[in-house]
This record gives sequence, C-alpha cells and structure tokens, in this order.
Amino acid sequence: MKINNKILAMVGTTVLLSASSCDSYLDVNTNPNNPTDAPMSGLMTNITYQTSLNVYREGSAVANYVQYLASPNPGSGSDTMDPLNFSSLWFNLYNVMTDLNELTIKAEESGANHYLGAGQVLMAFNLGMTVDLFGDVPFSESFNFTTVTPAYDNDEQLYGQVFSLLDQGIANLESETTASIGADDFIYEGDVDNWLKFAYTLKARYMIHTKGTGSYSAAEVLDAVSKGFTSNDQNAQVEFFEQDFNPWASVAINNANLLLGGWISEQFIQALDGTSYPAVDPRLPLLVGTTDEGEFVGTVNGAGRGNAPEQGARSTLVEGQYLTSRQSPVLIATYSELKFIEAEAALGTDQDRAYTAYMEGIEANMDMLSVDDESKNAYLTDPSVAVGAANLTIDLIFKEKYVANFLHPETWNDARRFDYAYKDFTQPANMNPDLGGEYIRRFAYPDSEQSRNGANVPEVTLLDRIWWDQ
Repeated sequence: MKINNKILAMVGTTVLLSASSCDSYLDVNTNPNNPTDAPMSGLMTNITYQTSLNVYREGSAVANYVQYLASPNPGSGSDTMDPLNFSSLWFNLYNVMTDLNELTIKAEESGANHYLGAGQVLMAFNLGMTVDLFGDVPFSESFNFTTVTPAYDNDEQLYGQVFSLLDQGIANLESETTASIGADDFIYEGDVDNWLKFAYTLKARYMIHTKGTGSYSAAEVLDAVSKGFTSNDQNAQVEFFEQDFNPWASVAINNANLLLGGWISEQFIQALDGTSYPAVDPRLPLLVGTTDEGEFVGTVNGAGRGNAPEQGARSTLVEGQYLTSRQSPVLIATYSELKFIEAEAALGTDQDRAYTAYMEGIEANMDMLSVDDESKNAYLTDPSVAVGAANLTIDLIFKEKYVANFLHPETWNDARRFDYAYKDFTQPANMNPDLGGEYIRRFAYPDSEQSRNGANVPEVTLLDRIWWDQ
C-alpha cells in the first residue's frame, strides 16, 4: 500500500499528541505543558506508525533466535539465548495499546465505527505480539487509573481476547460510521475492504498458532484464509519517508559505517545457497549482501566473526534491497504468509489445496521481491521445490515460510511450533548453559516490570512455554 509523503508532517505532531494519551499504566509523572487530549486522527497516525515499528522491534529482538542474523561478536547474549532485558520493547507495545484504548473509547463515544474497528484489530495485533513473547501479561487492569501495579492475565484467556477483538473489529468495520479513516492511517489510508482482509488474515495467523491445542480447527483457519488477502497489493505494511528511514535500512547503513549489526547467520545463507537444499534460491541476492569477494558467507551464531574479523568478510544486510531501502515498507502481514498458513491448515486433509497454496506462497513472495521470471520459473519447477501434492510435507511449508518471512517476528512463533526443526538448524556456539541444551521458548519479563510491578510478575524460566507452545 503506497503512503503519500504529504502525511510525513503529521508524524511529529501526532507523536507529541499521542504521548500525552499514554498516561495510565506506563506513566508516573505528568507534564503540565503537554496536551492533555489527542484527536482520533492523530491517534490513528501514531498508532499505525508505531505498530509497524513494533513489528521491526520484535523482529530485531528474535532475529538471532531464528538464525536470520548473527552477532559478529562471540558469545553475544542475543545469539546464545541468554536472558535479556526487553524493557524498551515492553514499553513500546504498551504505549501503543494505551493509545489504542484511548482511540477506541473516543471512537465508540462518537459512533466512528471504522476507527473503532481498525483500533480493535490493531489492539488484537499488539496484544497478540505481547502474549506471544511473554505469556501472561497485564491487560484487564492496564488502561485505567485504579492501579499502577496491574494484575497479570492468563495467556490463554488473553488469546480469547485477541479473537474477540478481531471479531468486534470486523463487525465495526462493516458498520455505518460517523467518521471515515483517511490519510491518518499509515497502513491502508482508510481502505476499509483491506482492513477487513487484514483482520481475517490475523485471525488465520493466530488460529494457526493454536494448532497443538484442543481449541484448534483447521476448518476455521481455512474459512478465515478465504476472507483474507488475495494479492500482494493488500499486504499490511507501512512505508517510510525521505526524512525517516526504514529501520532495517538504518541497520544496514550503520553497519556500513562500522556500527556493526545486521550480520547474516550461516543458517540462513545455507538454507538458500544450495547447501541445505538442492535448489539455489534466487531471492538470496535480493535479501542480503555479499562479502567483498562477491560471495555469500554467513556468521555462525554464538561464534562471531572467527578467523575473518575484517569488515566485508561476511554477508550483512546492505542498503538498497527490498527490505532495506530507505523508503522500504515494514511488512506487518503479507499475502505470501497467508498462503503458507493455508498450506499448513489444509495439509493432510486436502493435499491439492495445500500444494497449490504452498506454490502460490513462494510465487507471491518472489513477485513481491521482483525476482525475474526466468529465475522464478526455474526455482518453481525445480524437483526439490515442485514436489507434487502427494509429496508435500510440513517441513517444506515451514522452510519456504522461513524464507518468505525473512526478518519478520512471526518466524519465532513458527520456530517454536516447529520445535526449531528446520533442516540443518544447529544450536549456537556458547549457548546459555541454563537452557540445558534446549532452545529458548519465551522472553524473560523485563527489568522495568520487575522493579515496578514485581509482586505480580510470574516466576518463569526461558524454557517455560506459553499456552499454545505445549
């Protein structure tokens, strides 16, 4: 979805307005010089913009866990799955949800049902992201003035809230409204039909998470899929501006300036370069850079740069590619992801549908990245990819989804559901010994929460699984 650059000027004003609305759970002090109220339009602008940044923030936080990225330094905690402090991510998620609470109150009071519906969809999304990372989290007591130490709600019950919010959002988006969303919406510029498709796509995403639970229904997933995205043109995304770079572009630019980040894991390189799978994937040069020698060489997670310490001896994110150009979009949800969800849900009951969706998911991602037709057709007809409906496996679906969702945080949910069983996926060097040889399953609660709400923070380890990861 193209975003007109004329709305750039709205960002700074909206951030100031919206910051004043985050005065419930997260605020301790009140600045009397700040505005005390924010209009729905201003809230919508900041919410859609910051939601995309939350996708980047979460994607950055888990990129080493799923071995998209690797630290150039040996024994880095992000590689070795040590307990890390994600206070900033926690605050950013709750800041957006606090704004969303304010938006939905205002929209409901004024009968602005389209704002209300979009707000409920984004509340479901930000809440779902938070639960997927931390498990039990505060929600029911988080957006009022009765306590600064809110109770933690059960993660399974919160998932019920996610689905309820999505259903409410759909109903309100389909209703008459007193105010229409427009350029204040950085995702769809007020296109209600696309908001509805986005809501159903999110339903399919969160339903597929529950596959290992008693509440899972493949038929319900496929019903949601049928009402979700039908092309790349409907992808939920936020594009960036001339003065405000895509955050992954900033990582690439910083790395080029020797502020090291965005080094590519050996696991990801070998999944595409013909090492782990027979077919060489034409998306590799469109996603990551080469070494100074023109080769694709990854970094081993946990081991660092090893015997090649100089800059340019390992592949990194580089500026100018689809995900790393200065005005590139941050992808929130995509058509290709939805096709892989469909493939997984149909697998075993409707093999033809599963296989068609699997192939369409690959093609949609390649089209999004502008893979040339010859390279695309060669890959799609390679016998190791075009295996036929009877031979399609969950391993192939997860492998192709892993590539298509490069840098997206949804991959960590997939990795946990798949028990990290990607082909040739190996544990990082110098891995956190407290994990006992197991992969990390959740985030530790942030230090900020331990200090301000410690009496309510559940006692968990990094191996304790959230409710759907059993």
